[in-house]
Amino acid sequence: MDSLSAVTVFIVILAVIAVVVLAMSVKAIPQARAGIVERFGKYRVTLPAGLNLLVPFVDRVRYMIDLREQVVSFPPQDVITEDNLVVSIDTVIYFTVNDPVAATYEIANYITAIEQLTMTTLRNIIGGFTLEHALTGRDQINSALRGELDGATGKWGIRVNRVELKGIEPPPSIKDAMEQQMRADRNKRAAILTAEGQRQSAILSAEGQKQSSILSAEGDRQAAILRAQADREASILRAQGEGQAIQTVFQAIHDGNPDQKLLAYQYLQMLPKIAQGDGSTVWIIPAELTKAMESIGGAIGKIPLDGGGSKTRVDMDAPTGTEIDNEDVAATEAAVAQALEAAQEATSEPGLDPTAKDQ
Repeated sequence: MDSLSAVTVFIVILAVIAVVVLAMSVKAIPQARAGIVERFGKYRVTLPAGLNLLVPFVDRVRYMIDLREQVVSFPPQDVITEDNLVVSIDTVIYFTVNDPVAATYEIANYITAIEQLTMTTLRNIIGGFTLEHALTGRDQINSALRGELDGATGKWGIRVNRVELKGIEPPPSIKDAMEQQMRADRNKRAAILTAEGQRQSAILSAEGQKQSSILSAEGDRQAAILRAQADREASILRAQGEGQAIQTVFQAIHDGNPDQKLLAYQYLQMLPKIAQGDGSTVWIIPAELTKAMESIGGAIGKIPLDGGGSKTRVDMDAPTGTEIDNEDVAATEAAVAQALEAAQEATSEPGLDPTAKDQ
């Protein structure tokens, strides 16, 4: 029984040792990782991803290096610009480990090293930029910073893929001044746009007024032409009517066979109308109205003293061919005689000029 128990214990011990040796001989490396193997404290080999065999109790995986792209964000750093302004800048670094051995043995802590290198390089670059240039030239700063970091970290087996400036914070006073400047610039642009709009509006209004004036002038011209044509036609018609009226009156006078008595009567009727004119300050009363009528009748065309009556009746509404009533003729002659006597009495009054009278 004792010998059987000893054999069993020995077998169990051998099994345990075999399991331990097997466990120490096989190492599984995850994807995108690299294992640094040391033998007796010295670098031996870099294990790739997957299942790898090691010499137990001799080889040991010392470091596990991540080969994926890593992102490191550094806290804000105070940097002085060329125009002596202190700005706070925080950066983000994207890098990958290309050489796990160099990243393990060339630098003790590459994250801290990259942070310090970024800080010093950023201060050197920003020191050559003004604040306005730094705010507007981020791409230029990113490119310069990436070039400096990639050159310095290459010997560490690290490649800097990209550098980004998350923010550039100027002092509060500078921010207020920048806001005022931006507000003034926007007000200036607004004023320029408003003035430009008013200018365009004035141009369009002037153009509209011009077109309106042209159309109004064209309308006035057409209206004037039409009025002139209407006046011309009216004048022609009026002249034609006056000609026909004169012709009709002349024909009526010729057909009426007037004598000097009728002309004297008409002359006496026209004397008050002549005296009523505003421009007539002096008018003449002939002393011998009969002789005056004779001279006027002779000037007109040897008008006889007694024409023997009208050839035709003056009243156009009466039937044609009727003769003038003798009573009407006697009444007319009596009225003419009275008018002549009144004229002679007027000329015989004392203090009157027999040939002229002021109105």
